[in-house]
Order: sequence, then structure tokens, then C-alpha cells
Amino acid sequence: MEWLWLFVIGIVATFIGTLSGSGGLINVPAMILLGLPIHSIISANKFSNMLSSFSSFYVLLRRKELAFKEAMKTGPIALAGGILGGLFASSLSQQSLQLFAGGMLIVALGLSFLKKKKTNYSSRIVPSRALPFVGVIGWYDGTFGPGQATLQMNLFRHVGISYLASIGLTRFNTFLSCTGAVVVYFFSGHLNMMIAIPLAIGSITGAQISVRIADKLTLGQVNWLLRSMTILLIFQVCYSIFTKQF
Repeated sequence: MEWLWLFVIGIVATFIGTLSGSGGLINVPAMILLGLPIHSIISANKFSNMLSSFSSFYVLLRRKELAFKEAMKTGPIALAGGILGGLFASSLSQQSLQLFAGGMLIVALGLSFLKKKKTNYSSRIVPSRALPFVGVIGWYDGTFGPGQATLQMNLFRHVGISYLASIGLTRFNTFLSCTGAVVVYFFSGHLNMMIAIPLAIGSITGAQISVRIADKLTLGQVNWLLRSMTILLIFQVCYSIFTKQF
């Protein structure tokens, strides 16, 4: 039955994450509650995000919602960040990474409350000043990840890029930062395919559903659903960490 829960977690988290970012705020705590090792959780999350983010990016690219030239401007930076983040996370012990993950979940929850800048612009051009931030976000994604899509979407919206183009760029960068991290996790022995594959299948399903209805949902409703579920999950994760410590 564990594979079924992972499949469902993948659908729900990626569906919400593609539309508003921070899908990892759902799947990471949910997998922690299943009692899975934290390194395996993060590596499986990177693997599933790698596949699902490319599938949703490809749909938006075919619909010409973004320019591939602009995606290639940010992609290599995100890839390098993901590799460095994966190396950092792999160097941490199980306990240290779990404590780091708990702290980052709380930070990422706060990021989900950031208001996206309302703008009348619909540019597809990524300005150079945004590129260093793409690298930092890529490092965070490779290290842990939840909240990184929220950061990227806020970044792209802040510089005047349209909503659907912001989704496309975010998904492309997520694909590359996760690819870099997955390579590191694979060679470090943390990638468990029995966890990663059902989560990935669910994530691809959720991504394909979300990109096809992205212009039909109210973003505020999706965000509040994400926050309410995340708050409950964080309380449960913190309780689990506290009881294991004592």
C-alpha cells in the first residue's frame, strides 16, 4: 500500500506545486510521516520533480507560452546550483538533515505567503539581474527544495514575466536543478527507486493535469489550500522529531 500513498502524494503535491509553487511542502512532510529515511525522501522528491517538471515545461513550450532561448539562459545556472546543493545535503548526517529539513519547512511555509507582484507586463525576457538568484534557488532546490518554486515564480513575476511563462521557466529550472541533485544522490547511494518511481508517476500525472487547467483556477484558492495542509503537516513533523529526540 505504500506505493499507492506515494502515487497519491505525488499527484496532489505536484498539482498544487505547478500552479503556485511549494508542492514539496506537501510531499516531503507526508513522506516523513510514512517513516521513510530523510535522504531517501529528498532524493525521491528530486527524481520525481525532475520528470514531472520537464513534462509540464514541455507542454507550455509547445503551446509557445515561453521562449526556449530564455529558458536556456537560466537552465545551466540552475543545474550548477542543484549539483552543489546535492553535494551539501549528501554530506549531512540523517539527524542533521532531518533537523535542517524541519527548519526549512517552516521557512518555506513563510515564503508561500509572499505576495506575487501584480503587473500588467507579459514579458518573456529574463533580465540579467535575475540570474544570480536563479543559482541560489537552484542550490536550495538541490539541498532540500520545498518553497523553491514559490521563490522562482515570485522572482520571475517581480521582473515582469507573464504568469504562464513564469510557470514554464520555473519548471525548466526545477528540472535541471533536480537533475543535478539526482546524479549526486544516485552516486552517493541515497536514491531508492522503490520510493522514487511511484512518486514520480504520481507527480507526472499531477503536472499534466495542472498545466492544462492553469488558466481556469483561482491562484488564491490553491495557495490557501496549500498553506492549511502544510501547517497541519508541519505540526505533525515537529511532533515526530520532538518525540524521537526525547
